[in-house]
Amino acid sequence: MNIGIIGTGAVGSPLARNMAAAGHNVKVTNTRPFAELTEKAQSLGTSPATLQDVVKDVDIVFISVPFGAIAKFPQGLFRSLPDQVIVVDTGNYYPFRDEKIDALEQGQVESVWVSQQLGRPITKAFNNLLSETIAVGGKPEGTPDRIAASITGDDQHAKQVIAGLANELGFDVVDGGTLADSWRQQPGTPAYCTELTAVELTAALDDAVPGKAPQIRDQIIGEHMQRESLPSRQEMVIVNRARQLGKSSDL
Repeated sequence: MNIGIIGTGAVGSPLARNMAAAGHNVKVTNTRPFAELTEKAQSLGTSPATLQDVVKDVDIVFISVPFGAIAKFPQGLFRSLPDQVIVVDTGNYYPFRDEKIDALEQGQVESVWVSQQLGRPITKAFNNLLSETIAVGGKPEGTPDRIAASITGDDQHAKQVIAGLANELGFDVVDGGTLADSWRQQPGTPAYCTELTAVELTAALDDAVPGKAPQIRDQIIGEHMQRESLPSRQEMVIVNRARQLGKSSDL
């Protein structure tokens, strides 16, 4: 498939690298000078593109940028895309990084807000996996304890396509419901970055409590910010499971 990725940060880069390694034609863009973008793209095994070109002649566009950048996209960038192009939001809202967005602070579902900003339907995927999990956590289909990703959206065909990509990258998939249901995999919920199997993730999505996640999200961020060094993937999963699932972990 032909894939465009906006953003080469913590999530965009491993997605780009692994999808290119799987044989897809991937082009990427970011806000750096084009020479730096070109160097980054080459390191990922992808092609560099401008923001306007990264969405052209593609089957899928992944948006992997901080939420604060969403509203700054040029008007019409996504509205002009053919209907069959699948647009995927991989992001998560963190007020300390993105500045506060009133609608989200008042409880609007993150990806519903993103869809409104872009002016078109979107699918939510890969946001409930840590960047390092995306990079190196994939396993062959059928492997015991294979980590699962949750995909939500209102277009069943789009979800099936993204599920196929997730499987290629080494992850089982759980259908998390409609885009309005995607709050169940936002930061602070039991499904968020807890590295669960498909069965466990299905239960975690069901266990999410409306309005509870932001407090847990901010508590976890506060704990991480008090550390002298960044937590490892294992340490992050342990904390997330303890705070979001109420379970200790032997990882």
